[in-house]
Amino acid sequence: MSRLTLAGMALLLPGLTLGGEWSGYVEGQIRAFTQEPQFDEQGDSTFSLAFEPEYYQSWDRNQQSLTFTPFLRLDSQDEARTHFDIRELLWIYAGDRWELHAGVGKVFWGVTEALHLVDIINQTDLVENPDGEKKLGQPMLKLSFEQDWGTLDLFALPGFRQRTFPGEDGRLRSQPWVDTDLTTYESDREEQHLDFAVRWSHSLGDWDIGLAHFRGTSRDPSFNPVVNRDGDLVLAPHYEIIQQTSLDLQATKGDWLWKLEAIHRGGLDDPFNAATGGFEYTFVGVAETDIDIGMLSEYIYDDRGDDAPVPFENDLFIGLRFTANDVQSSELLTGLIKDLDSDALMFNLETNRRIGSSWKGALQARFWIDVPREDPMHAFSSDDYIEISLARYF
Repeated sequence: MSRLTLAGMALLLPGLTLGGEWSGYVEGQIRAFTQEPQFDEQGDSTFSLAFEPEYYQSWDRNQQSLTFTPFLRLDSQDEARTHFDIRELLWIYAGDRWELHAGVGKVFWGVTEALHLVDIINQTDLVENPDGEKKLGQPMLKLSFEQDWGTLDLFALPGFRQRTFPGEDGRLRSQPWVDTDLTTYESDREEQHLDFAVRWSHSLGDWDIGLAHFRGTSRDPSFNPVVNRDGDLVLAPHYEIIQQTSLDLQATKGDWLWKLEAIHRGGLDDPFNAATGGFEYTFVGVAETDIDIGMLSEYIYDDRGDDAPVPFENDLFIGLRFTANDVQSSELLTGLIKDLDSDALMFNLETNRRIGSSWKGALQARFWIDVPREDPMHAFSSDDYIEISLARYF
């Protein structure tokens, strides 16, 4: 953001000056695929650069704050992965046991590791990573009340964000590929439909509970095969109006964490229920060291069964989390998801470590094994990859 734009915001927000702080990172990333591409236009590897600065300022005795976080990625192979987004441009006013958030923000709901069913406020930035963890900024007005009986969050979401998808030249794409220029909506207002959400959360002893309801444009599109203007067969995203009621629950019992996420989604032709739940047990201070090792297991269920347009509907996740608790913040998470119907497997490994005071290295490896053609994950079955990232923080 230019100083001129910040100066304009200073006129809108009384007490705001230009004395905030900048932080963030610049990252180089190499993603190498271990298999030959399925299509001629795809490559064996890709190199990209990402830049995510953050501006933060508080004033009025920290009662007001402003956060601005833009994001840019430049990719050598996939034009659709070269993209810019505003992750956050958020003004917060903190009152007496209440807060008002206005602008573009990010909100995360969920407790499980393998799949975040209840996380619905922000749209998935799928070109960043196929795991769906990266999110686009969401225009929002959020009012929060903190009381003895819990926290109540009220959301008005005035602008919809389309999901990003790899382009025709990109790996990790479907066949046919998704043409976002042909997007359609159930609502006549399309991206301007006003969505609403409410969430109550509270801690009761060892239990953390969240109950939420969302009404608006689904963040998960359905797809219609069509022929685009170039005569290519492509998939056109279609976004329906839905209602989703959700529960997220976590219990901390000594070294055990018990987790559950469950949803009921209606407003579709076929309403459905889905849930994921399990546990994480942590061995603390292994062999009298600072190392913690966690064992994870979760079950993923969708009552649509084989008709579900999602890859996980009767699957088991088993994982391991390694935390060194050292000066370099060394971490590793690895796991395997097994389809209990087809025996298809997805393997994932993520590890990262600080290098000195300003650098951070990360490695991710993801492989799909014995995925049948009718499985939604089959599109990725020839796109096993290893990804190495190096980021400089400032």
